[in-house]
Amino acid sequence: MWEFSVGLYMVSVWPDSLLLAAIYGAVESASTALFGPIIGGWVDRLTYVKVLQLWLVTQNLSFIIAGGAVIALLVFSSLKFTNLVAFIALVILTNISGAVGVLSTLAGTILIEREWLVVISTGHPPGLLTDMNSVIRRIDLTCKLVAPVITGFIISFLSLKASAMALALWTSISVWVEYWLFMSVYKGIPALGESSLRRISKVSSSNVEESISASQERNSSIANDGENSAATGKSSVSTVIEWISKVPYIDAWRVYLQQDVVLPGVALALLYFTVLSFGTLMTAVLEWEGIPAFIIGIARGISASIGIAATVVYPMLQSRILTLRTGLWSVWSQWICLLLCVASIWVKNSHLSAYMLMGGVAISRLGLWMFDLSVIQQMQDLVPESDRCIVGGVQNSLQSILDLMAYVMGILISNPQDFWKLNLMSFGAVTLAAFLYTCYLYRIRKHLFHFDKLIPLVQWL
Repeated sequence: MWEFSVGLYMVSVWPDSLLLAAIYGAVESASTALFGPIIGGWVDRLTYVKVLQLWLVTQNLSFIIAGGAVIALLVFSSLKFTNLVAFIALVILTNISGAVGVLSTLAGTILIEREWLVVISTGHPPGLLTDMNSVIRRIDLTCKLVAPVITGFIISFLSLKASAMALALWTSISVWVEYWLFMSVYKGIPALGESSLRRISKVSSSNVEESISASQERNSSIANDGENSAATGKSSVSTVIEWISKVPYIDAWRVYLQQDVVLPGVALALLYFTVLSFGTLMTAVLEWEGIPAFIIGIARGISASIGIAATVVYPMLQSRILTLRTGLWSVWSQWICLLLCVASIWVKNSHLSAYMLMGGVAISRLGLWMFDLSVIQQMQDLVPESDRCIVGGVQNSLQSILDLMAYVMGILISNPQDFWKLNLMSFGAVTLAAFLYTCYLYRIRKHLFHFDKLIPLVQWL
C-alpha cells in the first residue's frame, strides 16, 4: 500500500514536479544500499525469533509514523508557503520513516526467502524449493495486486488523506496477525528452531576465537616491542588492512564477490536501474498525465496478476529446461516486452502513450519475476549456508544502489515531459543485463542453444 501510494502523495504535495517523489525514492534506495550488507550480517547473528520481533515492530511503527507525517502534509497543504521549516521537517520525517520501514522489511525478506525456505526444504526433493520460491513470490505479488487496487479506489473516490489514514490503521492492526502467523510456522517446523540454535552457537564460538586471537596479537605485540621501526611500520600497515577487511560492510562485499553467482546477481540488480515499473516515479508521471488513480491501481494489479502467472509458469519451465536456461529465456522475453515502452515515446497522444507504457511494463513482469526466481534459486543452490544471509543482504544492497541511481536520474530529470529520457536509460539497463546473463550462461555451458535439436525442426517446417 505504501509503495503504491507514496508517489501519489509526493506529487500531490509538490505538483507538476517529480522532485519530491525522486528524493523519497533516492533516500529509500540509499538506505538499503548502505545498510543492506550490515542488515544481512545482523540477521545472521540473531535468533530467528529476535529477528522476527525487531523486524515487525520496527517495520510497522515506521509506516505508522510515515502515514501520520503524510496526513499532516496533506491536511496542512499551505505549510510550504506559511511555515517552510515545518514543511521540510515533515518531508524529512516521511523520508526517514519510510526508509527505516523498508530496511526492516529487508531483514524479514532475507530471513524468510534466503534462510527459512532453504532450511524447510532440506532433506526433501529439489523441486520443493522451486515450488516454495514460487509460492512465496505468488503471495507477494497477490498483495501487490490487491493493495494498489483498493488504495487506488480510496484515493479516487474518497481522498489521499483517507488512503493515508487507512494505511496507518491497517499497519496498526496487521502487525499482530503477522507475528502470530510467523511464530506458528516457527513452532510448527522443528528444523527452524534447530537451525536457529546452530547459528547462535556458531556466532558464540566465532566470538571466542576472535577474543583469543586478539589476546595473542596483544601478547605478540608486547614481546616484539623492541624490534626496529621499519618492521613496526609494516606491522601497522598490515594491521590497518586487516582491520579494514573486517569492517562488516567491506567483509560482506568480499564474501559476495567470492561467489560463483556474482554475474547473475549483477544482471538482476541492473533490472532495478529502471523507471519502467509501477514505482514512485512512473506512478507520479501517470498522475501528471491525468490518468485516474484507480486506473493506475488496476493497471498495477494487472501487472501483479501477470507476475503471479510467472510463479506458475516458472516451476513448469524450470523442470524442463533447468534453472540456467529459464533465466536466459526470462530476461530476453522481458527485453522484448519493454520494446512497447520504447515505442510509446513516439506516440503523439499522451493518454495513448501512457496506456502503451503501462501495457509494456505490465506484460514485462512475466519475464522479470521468472528471472528473479531463477537468480534467487541459483543463489540458494550455490551459496554456502554460512554465507547465505550475508549474500542476500549484499544482493539487496546492490539492487538498491541501481535503484538509487534511477532516482538520482529522476532528480536530475525531474520534468515529467522529459520522462522519455528515463525510459530509454531503463531499456538500456535491461539490454545490458540480458547480455551479461547471456555471457554467464555461455561461460558455464559453452553454448546457448542446442542447434542439433533445432535442425530436425527446421527440416520438418
